[in-house]
Amino acid sequence: MKTVFVASSGTGIGKTLVTAALGWQLRHAGKSVRILKPVISGYSPETHRDSDTAILLQSLESPESVATIDAMSPWRFAAPLSPDMAAARENRSLNLDAIVDCCRAAAGGNEDYLLIEGVGGVMVPLTDKDTVLDWMAASDAPALLVVGSYLGTISHTLTAADAVARRGITVAGIALAPLAKACTSRWLTFNNGSVERCSFPLWRLSWALWFSALATLFPRFTLEFSSASRCWAGFSATCLSCRCC
Repeated sequence: MKTVFVASSGTGIGKTLVTAALGWQLRHAGKSVRILKPVISGYSPETHRDSDTAILLQSLESPESVATIDAMSPWRFAAPLSPDMAAARENRSLNLDAIVDCCRAAAGGNEDYLLIEGVGGVMVPLTDKDTVLDWMAASDAPALLVVGSYLGTISHTLTAADAVARRGITVAGIALAPLAKACTSRWLTFNNGSVERCSFPLWRLSWALWFSALATLFPRFTLEFSSASRCWAGFSATCLSCRCC
């Protein structure tokens, strides 16, 4: 099984949509995929359909049940805070070894690919002494770093990439995801090769994702989106370009 840890330079950058798109496309390229987002904060059962966990389950065309939610995201917290603070609000705590064991158990499965999505940025605290970066290092998997397109992203990207590299973690690729919170009246779903209406808001799909050194991880494939204005994105293992019309 090929395992990739999807990390980010910050929160709200686009990790989940990149992870979902990769998982969905790999499956439709004939590969078997498992996705984990072990830790999620800001989660409520009442708003599950808008959660990152729901998006990832939909990308796998998996039924949304208590069992599948538990398998995807075993550590869920209500407060939209860093995991350590969100856990403390509920008189709970996280244990890095338990999270790593969960990922290793998943990596021992029969799927072709395992995509592990982190939480927040690479330096977000998980416990009072561990960060997402510690989790990444212990998982011993190459990282796909998702970064934003905004003023200041160069510094944020280089800082995150440097922190990852200093821990001996391979940066398998960098995805530049310029996502604008625009078309909120539209919704997305994964459906027979296109992305249409469903239960999570449509971020403006003016995507230009750049992947480097992914040739050993992902085959060449095409990603098609459908929205208020149609958008097609065709990309190889090393580059994704997008045109909207």
